[in-house]
Amino acid sequence: MDTYTLHQGTAPLFISLPHNGTRVPDDIAARLTPEARRVPDTDWHVAELYGFARSLGASIIVPAYSRYVVDLNRPEDDVSLYPGQNTTGLCPIVRFSGDPVYLPDQAPTPDDIAARVDIYWRPYHQALRQELARIRETHGRVVLWEGHSIRSEVPFLFEGRLPDFNLGTAAGASCSPALQQALEAILAAQSDYSFVVNGRFRGGHITRHYADPANGVQAVQLELAQLNYMDEDSFAYLPERASRTQVLIRRLLESTLA
Repeated sequence: MDTYTLHQGTAPLFISLPHNGTRVPDDIAARLTPEARRVPDTDWHVAELYGFARSLGASIIVPAYSRYVVDLNRPEDDVSLYPGQNTTGLCPIVRFSGDPVYLPDQAPTPDDIAARVDIYWRPYHQALRQELARIRETHGRVVLWEGHSIRSEVPFLFEGRLPDFNLGTAAGASCSPALQQALEAILAAQSDYSFVVNGRFRGGHITRHYADPANGVQAVQLELAQLNYMDEDSFAYLPERASRTQVLIRRLLESTLA
């Protein structure tokens, strides 16, 4: 069973897209509410959005399965990444709307969660570790880029409309000051998209856990407001809108390679 795909590139850039997956095994899908079976909280189309990065030499890892099966960007012990704020867990039981993921009495048991960690979570993280090590050994350094997206308005998680580009560096801990400053300068030099650095989304488990700037492993998370490349209600990809957004994403990725 292929739980992810990995494209190995030639540059010191590794793009992880842990919430792009949409598949749900039949036995789990039967336990979900009808609304949750549409997997609405997917980071829709980010693999397509970042597809151009292969031409930059980036490695890219993409999961097959939905975050509703197991959230690859949560720690194995399910400790909250944002204490005191609404969030979703390792095996989410609420959607970003606050509505339930599961039918009554069908939420995953501790044994279910442990099995999903073994089947889906561990292979992705093993591949992450191995590819980071390969790139670092080859180049002496690597930037791990976490590509995410979310609806522009999710009252359950944050107030108002989310900025278009939400850059997270774990409050500066996951990358060098120079890299953060370079990325901020690119965002500040344009006026087409709003942005924030280390706002509501400062970086999830992968950004925080794998970053080791002192030893050549830097990590950055980009949370995009989905209306910049897709229709948030139908989930349809909008190529013309996406192409404009890709221009700025490309500038950011190129700066990690400079």
